[in-house]
Formats: sequence, C-alpha cells, structure tokens
Amino acid sequence: MTTPTVTATPAAGAAKPATAADPNRLRRRRRLAQWGFVAPAVVFMLLFFGYPLVRNVVMSFQHYTPKTFFTGESPFNGTDNWSNVFQDALFGKALWHTLVFTAGSLLGQFCIGLALAVFFNRRFPLGGVLRSLILLPWLVPMVVSGIVWRRILDQDTGVLNTFLDTVGLGSGHTPWLTSPNMALLSVILVNIWIGIPFNMVILYGGLQEIPKELHEAAALDGASAWRTFRSVTLPMLKPVVTVVLVLGFMSTVKILDLILALTDGGPADATQTLGTLTYQNSFVQLDFGAGAVVGNVLILISAVFAVFYLRANRTEGK
Repeated sequence: MTTPTVTATPAAGAAKPATAADPNRLRRRRRLAQWGFVAPAVVFMLLFFGYPLVRNVVMSFQHYTPKTFFTGESPFNGTDNWSNVFQDALFGKALWHTLVFTAGSLLGQFCIGLALAVFFNRRFPLGGVLRSLILLPWLVPMVVSGIVWRRILDQDTGVLNTFLDTVGLGSGHTPWLTSPNMALLSVILVNIWIGIPFNMVILYGGLQEIPKELHEAAALDGASAWRTFRSVTLPMLKPVVTVVLVLGFMSTVKILDLILALTDGGPADATQTLGTLTYQNSFVQLDFGAGAVVGNVLILISAVFAVFYLRANRTEGK
C-alpha cells in the first residue's frame, strides 16, 4: 500500500518575503536628514548675518536719514556716500589709528599672555589661584573696565598719578587720556590688560597638549631652555597661536565700547577708530549712509584677513 504524497501549499494571506530596501530611497532619506540638521543654521545665518550685511551695503548707496524711518523714502545717490567718506581727512586718521590700535593690542596681549602661559605651565603652590585671579579682567564687562580705568588714569585725581607721585616716578599730573600724544597709547595699554587673560588661557591649554617626552628628549640632547622653546614648543603651538591671533584680530579691530568709555574718540580725534567713526556717523550725526560706508570698510578688512588666514591654513595642510 503506497502512502499518498501531500504537497504543501502556501496559506492564503501569508506574508511575502521582505524585499531589499531601495538604495535610492535610503540615499534620499539620508540627504533629507542632512539638510534637516543644516537648515536651521542656514536660516539663522541668512536672517542674522546675510540680511544685515546686504542691507548695510545697500544703505551705503542711499541717502538715508532719520526722516526715512517715517517716510520710507531713501533715494539712491550712487557713490556720493563713499566719496564723501574717503575725502574726509578724519577717515584716514581713523584707519591709521585702527591699524595701530589693533597691531599694538595684539602684540602686547600675545607676548604677555604667552609669557604667563609658560610661567603657569609649571606646577607650583597657589598656581591655580593665581590663574583664576588673572582671569578677572576678562570676566568684567568692557564698559565697566573702561569706566574704572578712566578713573584710574584721571590726570588730577587718578590713582596711577597719585602712586607715581608718591614713589617719585612722575609729576603727578600726567595727561594719560587728555593728551593727543598719549591717549591712543593709554587706550592700547588698557586693551592689552583686558586681553591678556584670553591669550593666556588659550595658550596655556595648547601648552598642556604638548607631549612632555619632546621636552625631555630635547634636554637629553643638550638643548637650552630657549632652544627648546624655539624649536619644540613654538612649532607645536603654532595652530593654537593662529587661532589666538585670528580671534584677537576679529575682536580688536571693531572695538567700540572701550574707547567710548575711556576717551569717546578724543582728545582732538586722537583715539578715533573705524568703530567709533561708524558710531558717530550713524548715531551722533545721524548720517546712516556714511556710517554704513565705514562699517563696510571694517567688514572688508575682516574679510581680507579671513581669506589670507584660510589660504595660509590650506597651504600648511598640503
């Protein structure tokens, strides 16, 4: 007797095997997810950076006055604003003061900050406490620092002149902020005092990342402390130095509040910079077109500096 053969048939409604996911659909989903993360940053940049920048450029070619806010009429006047600003002798003076102020501040902040970073790189008692105290100028708002230093540098009642007179190092009436020959130097020194903590903290962090084995190897080879610093420390610290100088330039070239608090651009425009000139044109003389021109010059200077920085980094990376 033979056994009948039973053939299994798939049950009705049984699930079919899952097919492989479509590569194109996965790629599209991945691309949408990427744009989903990028879109908020792009929208933010366009609203808060792109639109003000374009509006400032357009305003520099318009006759823009307080009346414009009510009438909405701001006719284009071609390059009149630009020619008026460039023909003004104060613009050339402000540009020169900006370059001197920026270069002097960066040089002083970096050199003193690097020296302090190297000093604190060695462990010693109360080192952390002293580092914390040095950070105080960086934590105080710049306007407050400017007002305090204005009192300290006062010609008649300032603490600095009183101290110098007491120790016999001065006449007691040095015009730190009231002399056209000394005002810019005084402002630079105050800005150096404010920027030292930032430079010290960033450079100190860079020094901590340098392997100690490199210094030990240099010492075994008989290298002096200066030779080790020049041939080992500085090359290893170069990326951090670049970041410090770039950030320092960007924050220094546009400083306004400190100069307003100390000298308000005086005396006799001795401390007038592009930042203060933009403020005075726009909000004191209410010539918004001229203020936009000076602001665009500041933006152009920063853009040129950024391009050189990016090209230098690209060259080093090759």
